[in-house]
Amino acid sequence: MGYKVAVVGATGNVGREMLGILAERSFPADEVVALASRRSMGVEVSYGDKTLKCKALEHFDFSDTDICLMSAGGTVSKEWSPKIAAQGAVVIDNSSAWRYDSDVPLIVPEVNADAVKDFRKRGIIANPNCSTAQLVVALKPLHDKAKITRVVVATYQSVSGAGKDGMDELDRQTKSIYTLQEPEMKKFPKRIAFNLIPHIDVFMEDGYTKEEWKMVAETKKILDPKIKLTATCVRVPVFVSHSEAVNVEFENPISPDEAMEILRRAPGCIVIDKREPGGYITPIEATGEDATYISRIREDATVENGLSMWVVSDNLRKGAALNAIQIAEVLINRKLIEPRARKAA
Repeated sequence: MGYKVAVVGATGNVGREMLGILAERSFPADEVVALASRRSMGVEVSYGDKTLKCKALEHFDFSDTDICLMSAGGTVSKEWSPKIAAQGAVVIDNSSAWRYDSDVPLIVPEVNADAVKDFRKRGIIANPNCSTAQLVVALKPLHDKAKITRVVVATYQSVSGAGKDGMDELDRQTKSIYTLQEPEMKKFPKRIAFNLIPHIDVFMEDGYTKEEWKMVAETKKILDPKIKLTATCVRVPVFVSHSEAVNVEFENPISPDEAMEILRRAPGCIVIDKREPGGYITPIEATGEDATYISRIREDATVENGLSMWVVSDNLRKGAALNAIQIAEVLINRKLIEPRARKAA
């Protein structure tokens, strides 16, 4: 018997991606249910070659559901994830609502899959921030080899990280500029078309944004609490895939060639580094792909044991939907959950 999977937030960018990836990976599901708010009841979404009609989260009975993939935002997750878990389903949440709860594992399967066993404390597993997920996939194998002490990262984050409204705003503003009209700003505080915005999420008292704080806190929880990290997070006029310029300091020596070879063998990583025009990855090539891509691996001669590199990944996939489904696969492969008996139709 296969599993019953519910996708909450099925009409959003990440929810639709989750449904697509479940089908692509032939996830062992007997039944997949698309859930959304009442206003989206009846909206049709694709699941492989099938079409699902969205049901209302508020009226759904989770008592025979095995896995709930939650992608409806932090407010919804705070209210509903504990209720769903209390009915026996494992909730894998894509929002920031549970990431910093000490009783909730924060998982990137290539990095800290063993921590998934702690899900029983609350019945909830957290997905990290999209920019953190790809970063730690690239850092983990290098940390194992030479022990990272400090990371400086500048992100170049696509508008899809701000949801459908972010993508629509870039599209709308671009068209306005080409037709000599004044671009309208709704989602972002400044024009995003042909521009960069060094501001993602709210500002905190120390001058960092919450997006930057998330990268610090999540890297420490997932990888190593001793790692020092500082981030500058920038929204860029790219539809899908986040890019990161990463500078890493190590306790022990590691050469660019060693790092390249380690990353070539690392799970979830693909190295594209030809050191010639076009011999690197850009967001366009990473879009629709599962891997975290690493390019421009080189020595930083300004510090002892330093490397710099360029990291790119599809934020809707590895940064969100794919990572959540990989977590579910870990639960199944390690026999941490079994399908429950279904109610009679």
